[in-house]
Amino acid sequence: MARLIWAVNDLTTQDDFLGGKIRIWQPQTGYRAGVDPVILAASVPAKPGQTVLELGCGVGVASLCLAARVPNLQITGVEVQADYAALARRNGIENKHSFDVVTADLRALPTELRQRRFDHVIMNPPYFDRAAGTASDDTGKDIAFGGDTPLADWLDIGARRVGPRRFLTLIQRMERLPEVLGALEGRLGSVIVRPISGRAGRAPELFLLQARQEGKTPFRMAPPLVMHQGDTHQGDQESYCPEIAQVLRNGAVLPIMP
Repeated sequence: MARLIWAVNDLTTQDDFLGGKIRIWQPQTGYRAGVDPVILAASVPAKPGQTVLELGCGVGVASLCLAARVPNLQITGVEVQADYAALARRNGIENKHSFDVVTADLRALPTELRQRRFDHVIMNPPYFDRAAGTASDDTGKDIAFGGDTPLADWLDIGARRVGPRRFLTLIQRMERLPEVLGALEGRLGSVIVRPISGRAGRAPELFLLQARQEGKTPFRMAPPLVMHQGDTHQGDQESYCPEIAQVLRNGAVLPIMP
């Protein structure tokens, strides 16, 4: 419990998400959650009463955004960094959502979790291959963006926890799409990929992916999700496309295949 003091001192900030529907404590420096986990949560096709496992939950933004949209979910988060896990627990309590946070390396899950399967497994794995880059001086940021767990391990562990006919949903950088598809080959089916572009006509930098246990539908590529209106950023004015604004302000659903 000593770690929890980090959640109430001047090293953290409390930030609004979904137009204030949830308020999130997170570190003032280091890795700070932004738009990506909100987009991930909006794309999960969860129904009331279902079970959700988030691998690498950080301070709980994706899980709690999902809980704000879909009532009565049973959500479990796994986070390797004890400080972030403590903040996630606090965020779950203060936002009055059921959120069981387990502090563990996803490669060494507690026996209870290894024996469970979930309706939905969600993840926002580190975007960068640590072997191909330079580590950050900030430990929290380094683990969030690179870490020492290969992407293939994230996908293997996630696929094992998906229940029959249920779903894996993730967000990742576009250059890692071949790696993701290769890791899921023969494991999950009915794969849908939705590229995410900053603006219309620009190459996508991210993608959402959804796959189904025992899915038989052929691979599908959804139309790109465009984040911003216009060709360039105009000063301090918000430029989100209406669909994205509804997600960020009101917690609207974002079907991965529109």
